[in-house]
Amino acid sequence: MKVCGPKYALCGLILSTWGIIQLLLMGIFFYIKSVALIEDISLEGLEISTPEEFYTHVDSGYTQNAYNCWIAACLYVFTFLFSGHQFYVNSRTSLSV
Repeated sequence: MKVCGPKYALCGLILSTWGIIQLLLMGIFFYIKSVALIEDISLEGLEISTPEEFYTHVDSGYTQNAYNCWIAACLYVFTFLFSGHQFYVNSRTSLSV
């Protein structure tokens, strides 16, 4: 079933590919606790009294952000598959006519 045109499907393929690559890499960097991403860890509103609590919250924040990036990458995989299907359907339709 044709839902979108060939240009829209190709755009979806390109954007999905870039999104998958970027989010997988960001998830890896969050998982290895890259210092460059410390600003993306939410620590506002927490009562932190000892360094151990700070490290615990930062570690859990890095892990949660890594999982969030990987979940978003999986959603981009579904978008990639949908766009690829639409691109295939559009290319078959144009060949049949």
